[in-house]
Amino acid sequence: MPTLILVRHGRSTANTEGLLAGRTPGVALDEHGQRQASGLVRRLDELPLVAAVSSPLRRCQDTLAPLAEARPGLPLHTEERVNECDYGQWSGRKLAELNDEPLMTTVQRHPSSAAFPGGESMRAMQHRAVEAVRDWNARVEEEHGANAVYLMCSHGDVIKSIVADALGMHLDLFQRISVGPCSATAIAYTPLRPFLLRLGDTGELGSLAPPVPTDEESGREKGAQGNATVGGSA
Repeated sequence: MPTLILVRHGRSTANTEGLLAGRTPGVALDEHGQRQASGLVRRLDELPLVAAVSSPLRRCQDTLAPLAEARPGLPLHTEERVNECDYGQWSGRKLAELNDEPLMTTVQRHPSSAAFPGGESMRAMQHRAVEAVRDWNARVEEEHGANAVYLMCSHGDVIKSIVADALGMHLDLFQRISVGPCSATAIAYTPLRPFLLRLGDTGELGSLAPPVPTDEESGREKGAQGNATVGGSA
């Protein structure tokens, strides 16, 4: 199965202002976030991406804009299921004031039971995001093969929930995971289990490129991360 590169959007104006943006329309990247998005092109340069999938929100679309310009042939898809969590009435509020809300304790300690007023539950957020990943894994493998690499640009809580699922962690533990703006998280999905290859990485990503088959291997089928399944248990 394919390798998925999960990219959190670059730093946004809401990040800078300490706001919980949620699905508030028009939230853009700040100047630093724009530089992060431009730098992402170089970081991904060695990866043979077959597709890029994005949340519909502007800050994700803007993060992938330099990549789309650098790779005009790269298919770019919008996927509603990796949209930001719908924080409902919390959207657009300052995080500092939300810390005083009783629900914040639940969000931090027992997120699987947290539901935002006028919005969605964190459990529902994880369910839709994981289903999107599974559907895209199947689609990418069918169209490009098991060793394909594709990218998905989304949001912090969404990415953390996908990582928790890949690690077999309960959602109540997902707040222990951290992914910063414009960081990359890589998960190789195999028939045996997912392998977390990178988490919140802000450096080079070229080593994630699939190996080039040798002449002897070219006629044989190999699963994604072929030998990693064996060596990974050492």
